[in-house]
Amino acid sequence: MATTQQLSTKQDILQHLLKQGQATAQELAVALDVSPQAIRRHLKDLEAEALIVYQTVQEGMGRPQHVYQLSGKGRDRLRWTLGDHFLDSQGRFVVSLLDTIAETVGHDQVSSILRKQWERKATEYRNHLGNGSLQERVANLVELRKAEGYMAEWYPVDASDADSANDYRFILTEHNCAISNVAESFPSVCSHELEMFAALLPDCIVERTHWIINGEQRCGYLVKARKQVSE
Repeated sequence: MATTQQLSTKQDILQHLLKQGQATAQELAVALDVSPQAIRRHLKDLEAEALIVYQTVQEGMGRPQHVYQLSGKGRDRLRWTLGDHFLDSQGRFVVSLLDTIAETVGHDQVSSILRKQWERKATEYRNHLGNGSLQERVANLVELRKAEGYMAEWYPVDASDADSANDYRFILTEHNCAISNVAESFPSVCSHELEMFAALLPDCIVERTHWIINGEQRCGYLVKARKQVSE
């Protein structure tokens, strides 16, 4: 039982570092509601496995702190745990197939094929999103993304001072990319994904805020309800 709990805590540490990019032992203890002593033991084990690395940061006159982040091995381990190893295998096949199509009919045709695929997926998603509030539709979209292997989440932004539902804004975040192999070789697929989100939420403006392909920790989208024009 204890071993299972330890593995679960280590998994939580890796996932927190994936989401946040970096953290100190104290920050991890607070975020995961685990004692600092236990966190440090887990960090020592993860460091021994080369799953995390740290840099020493001096702030003010206090003691230097270790700031931890995932190593390349740790990111790969986490992707395997999340099931991305299967998605990677699929991705390699898809990239090879798209390369063959590009050599045969040209890159423009590949772009057209990818766009058609996202249009079909948008239709599938639309059937599951429903006609509820923007918040309900964003939440449903996140659940659909999770089902496809994305470590996705959402949260509202500045909703407290909104005058009406038309002012509501939400952030949709994906901490991994289920089609990373395809995106790296054919980055236009990410543009089609953005277009798909916009098509699914026609009463909104959807903007990209973060992009894994650019070396950032996550892919992020800002969803803003379009303001209604009073007649």
